[in-house]
Amino acid sequence: MAKLYFYYASMNAGKSSNLLQAAFNYGERGMKVMLWTAAIDNRASFGAITSRIGLHADAYRFGEGTDLFAAVSADNEAGKLACVLIDEAQFLTEDQVWQLARLADEIGIPVICYGLRTDFQGNLFPGSAKLLGLADSLVELKAVCECGRKATMNLRIDEGRNAISAGAQTEIGGNESYVALCRKHFRERLNG
Repeated sequence: MAKLYFYYASMNAGKSSNLLQAAFNYGERGMKVMLWTAAIDNRASFGAITSRIGLHADAYRFGEGTDLFAAVSADNEAGKLACVLIDEAQFLTEDQVWQLARLADEIGIPVICYGLRTDFQGNLFPGSAKLLGLADSLVELKAVCECGRKATMNLRIDEGRNAISAGAQTEIGGNESYVALCRKHFRERLNG
């Protein structure tokens, strides 16, 4: 039976690298996969999944109105799709998470999602919250805080690397905008 998986972590834990490695492994065995990433991320590599260590692959883009069940089902007409891999899964809507669950349950295609669990204020993203509730398998990937402990939080920072405690939940950025920290150092930097 196919399953819905959610691999989650703070920033800089290797989520995209893991996804691209999984895609490579399927491809090496001659199996077809479908890669998706969030359309909201419009940085230079828009339309691709890119890891910090230089791996990349083209991907379909999903927005709030994308019907993932319909899009994947249409691409799977011959029944040869071995897996669906979703990057930036925190940006999925609740309906899209249900659509992905249907792909696993009704069509029999494994779906592996990778994303952040929480935002820069420690709040769950809607897509992540629904995945935590519905996924058959939850896997936490590990990042490292500056102190050496496991990083579980994403601190938003300004150009001077000072903590930002307010703002929109979503602000696209990388190492220039966020730093992964353990809960203790996250709290200390926020309360500075």
